Amino acid sequence: MKIMVSACLAGENCKYNGGNNRNGKVLQLMADNEVITVCPEQMGGLPTPRVPSEIKDGVVITKDGRIMDLQFRAGASKCLEIARREQPDLVVLQPRSPSCGVKQRYDGTFTGKLVNGAGVTAQLLMENGFRCIDAEDLDKLHESSLIR
Repeated sequence: MKIMVSACLAGENCKYNGGNNRNGKVLQLMADNEVITVCPEQMGGLPTPRVPSEIKDGVVITKDGRIMDLQFRAGASKCLEIARREQPDLVVLQPRSPSCGVKQRYDGTFTGKLVNGAGVTAQLLMENGFRCIDAEDLDKLHESSLIR
């Protein structure tokens, strides 16, 4: 199986704070499959580390009030280009991220409050027919026998 994975889940230090979200279940999945890692935020030209961002009223903003929507959407477009070229069977993304969150994301108030809805990259990939899941839902995927 071919999978596309948020680079931070693979242990790459591309998270907004310069760290990563290394995930053992993702690493295990990566060991048995063909993998494409992506960081839409870096691909959109944002530095690491960077000021945290959230989506408010449909626009990506930083905690200090700067609009970063263009950069986030540029990174999402680059991920879509890669997905179209590589045709992954599954895309595993970082939960709650303004780029990669599949089911939920932070609400734009920088208070930790979550809202239903996808990040810009996850949304674009799903709109274009790619199967996306949050990394924390890998157990459910294993239970459904879609991954052996």
